[in-house]
Amino acid sequence: MTALRLIHGAAALTAAVCLGDILWTGMADRGVALAFGVLIAVGELTRWTGARARQAAPLGTAGSLSYALLGAVAGQPSGHGATQVVTIVLAASLLGGVPHIWCGKSPTLDHLARRVLTVGFAAVCFQPLYNRGVFTSWSGPAYALLLVTLLGLTALCDAVLAAALAHFRTRWPFGPRLREELRGLLGIGSAVCATGVVMALGVAVAGLWALPVFCLPLLLTQLSLRRYAAVRATYRQTIASLARATEVAGYTPAGHARRVAALSVAVGRDLGLSGPELSVLEYAALMHDIGQLSLVDPVPAGATAGLPVAEQRRIALLGGAVVRQTGVDAAVAVVVERQADPYPEQPLAARVVRAVNAYVERTRDGGPDGPLRALEELRLGTAGDYAPEVVESLARVLAQPRAWRETAPVEGDGRRTALSDPAPGWVTHG
Repeated sequence: MTALRLIHGAAALTAAVCLGDILWTGMADRGVALAFGVLIAVGELTRWTGARARQAAPLGTAGSLSYALLGAVAGQPSGHGATQVVTIVLAASLLGGVPHIWCGKSPTLDHLARRVLTVGFAAVCFQPLYNRGVFTSWSGPAYALLLVTLLGLTALCDAVLAAALAHFRTRWPFGPRLREELRGLLGIGSAVCATGVVMALGVAVAGLWALPVFCLPLLLTQLSLRRYAAVRATYRQTIASLARATEVAGYTPAGHARRVAALSVAVGRDLGLSGPELSVLEYAALMHDIGQLSLVDPVPAGATAGLPVAEQRRIALLGGAVVRQTGVDAAVAVVVERQADPYPEQPLAARVVRAVNAYVERTRDGGPDGPLRALEELRLGTAGDYAPEVVESLARVLAQPRAWRETAPVEGDGRRTALSDPAPGWVTHG
């Protein structure tokens, strides 16, 4: 957690220096500062809890970036500097985040640290040079390209910072997290950056009246994203309900599918799977036992890991056929069908489901020593049944309870799931 404190400390020091400078020198263009402050505060008030920063508060992010790159207002040069930008953005973010902080729903420290550091980076790159007249001769496409370039660099810095915060807080691998953040720049991230540029250019020509005009498209985009997330949530709830069919019918113990899914997602993230791949893994883990519904005689306690290989494959194929009939993504059906194949022939998601399912079954009633004994049995089975890299990843995840007990973003749009019901004995391991 030392690295987290360093990032938070750097943001706090930046904010303190900027605030001190404003208190010493005073504030310029107070009407402009008030307008952008209100815009950012409204963006924070409409924050979408549980999503990534760019998706959660796109209006607040775009307003902050446009203020950082604001050079003129209605044709007249602005008089504010980088320290004023950081101060106004921080104050407005805190004001707009009060309801969320009060309800305990906002990742306050990480969010504010990212906002201060990224906006500070953009403002430091632009404001001092603009105030010295370096960009006076720039106009038209060249000036717009300059703003786009600066926002692109700022977005890259924000992606690195977001990945670092997630890595230090949860110990998830940094590389996959960074790739997810960079992929996010192609979606809502590009819309936020484009809106920030358009706002800065619009205010430079038309004045502050440009702000409400250019806010509307981004607000509609945020509404569309929320609707899409609601559809995805309904889709996932449908899959979870189908997975519970085996529990309701008495074929598997209550909560077994959710435990396998929670640990599978953690292992998949440790192995570097992307957001869409983690979604497929989660859905397949939830439905990995659904083939047992086709059996005449239930398997005792639903423990398929101890069955003969031929019977495991038969149940897996039956499960894949059921999944295909439900209309779920075909990739999920493939994972369910191939979870009992020899691991060199399996896709990575199927290897993860097979190993995690075996671990959860072995630790169900294994007592205090169950986790260690189950993990050792999996290691002994790496000669033919379980992929060695998956077993070692499982061991790493179990040795870091915080990494898998945290709710994990597995959707491509950055939503978080709550599948963190630990299996018996997990906390005692490591």
